[in-house]
Amino acid sequence: MHPRRDAMFAGCVAIAPILIGVFPFGVIAGVAAVEAGLETIQAIAVSPIVFAGAAQLAAMDLIGQDAAPVVIVLTALVINSRMAMYSAALAPGFRGLGAVRTAVGAYLLTDQAFVVSIRRSTTSGGDLDVRFAYYLGAAISLWIVWQVATVIGVVVGNGVPPEWSLDFAVPLVFVALLFPALKDRGTRIAAAVAAVAASSFTGIPLHLGLLAAATLGITVGVAAERGR
Repeated sequence: MHPRRDAMFAGCVAIAPILIGVFPFGVIAGVAAVEAGLETIQAIAVSPIVFAGAAQLAAMDLIGQDAAPVVIVLTALVINSRMAMYSAALAPGFRGLGAVRTAVGAYLLTDQAFVVSIRRSTTSGGDLDVRFAYYLGAAISLWIVWQVATVIGVVVGNGVPPEWSLDFAVPLVFVALLFPALKDRGTRIAAAVAAVAASSFTGIPLHLGLLAAATLGITVGVAAERGR
């Protein structure tokens, strides 16, 4: 038997349905890089260096608007601040990985990899290497699909017909991630509050409304659970 190899394959299988929505998301990111005025090599290099999904799209939009570098960096950091919450949630299940594997895991962390891996990493016993292999299977699969998709987006550039509506795939990916996670009263309340708040806070500069909405949703959700 090869438990680590089997676990990695299981991670690939678990994330496979989500990759259908991630692919057009990546194509959009590649197109956005070209539209922002980046050279081909720069646009292709963005994804493996940054690997940040929504933050990439926001950064490309700001670059296209000639925004100040500090604004671009801060916006990307704010949008990606949720990764700190994901890391904190995953940390107990991956304690003892060592610096190198922890760094690799942090680099590969995404919304999708987190959702697929969180339950197994925190509720399953067994070997740490097996749990990490499962995470890597999911995370690396997404990384490969994302890189391929963004390269296609860069090559195609502005040739994607607008009637294809590829941008519609972005919210669909997050909806697909959200609903399986709504397993109890607290998470449902948190999601509802965060959704309403995010819609209300869209006018806040630097995308700070996203962070504020997430914080508010989590706070209310935790309070609701404790009040039961």
